[in-house]
Amino acid sequence: MKKIGLLCILSLMAHFAYSQYWEFEKPDYEQIRTHINDDHSDFHFPKLMTRFLKADSTMSLEEKRHLYYGFVFHEDYSPYGIPKYKDSLETVLQKTEHNHTDLKKIIQYGDSILAENPFDLTVMNYQLYAYENLGDSSNFQAKIIQMETVFDALLSSGDGASKKTAFYVIDTSHEYDLIDVLGFKFEGPQSLTEHFDYLKVANNDIGLEGMYFDISPCLNSLSKSYSKK
Repeated sequence: MKKIGLLCILSLMAHFAYSQYWEFEKPDYEQIRTHINDDHSDFHFPKLMTRFLKADSTMSLEEKRHLYYGFVFHEDYSPYGIPKYKDSLETVLQKTEHNHTDLKKIIQYGDSILAENPFDLTVMNYQLYAYENLGDSSNFQAKIIQMETVFDALLSSGDGASKKTAFYVIDTSHEYDLIDVLGFKFEGPQSLTEHFDYLKVANNDIGLEGMYFDISPCLNSLSKSYSKK
């Protein structure tokens, strides 16, 4: 797809200036599973998803973590699936210029993809581009809140500097989103060791060579899909 920058996301996330000393905690998937399936819990998944879709900016960090990491237990979780409207969206994005109708289609196709994968940050970013060019500030701000919700959860899981402090992602595309938001550039190569992805980054001021990402849910999902064949 056509590459569209993260617009103002980088500046909005600047307060997360890269450091190996922010507070973080790896997700406890089994505990999260218990909480999101409890009808009486504030972490009940349907409640959290409803708030997310309404762009509720009052969600606590723990609620954001239960929402994001809890999605791995949802029936729609398919980290390597190909969205039904991916080709339609790509066709519009390949245009050198986008008129009003094109921008509306970007939003429409994006909504269809997000109905299956609500945390597709790339698609959300394309929608930001469309909303900005349509002058739709209300939906633009709502999309910002949703993206910040995902980034908050991701950044709470680690710092990526080692396997021990790896970022925990439920979609490998989020690895590249995190690298961009933290102000680094992916240089390659990408390698898989056990259940960790390691992505090498370009030369930078702090001398970081690469980042580690725990992709256990992605690999588990892949294993299950193979076992069904």
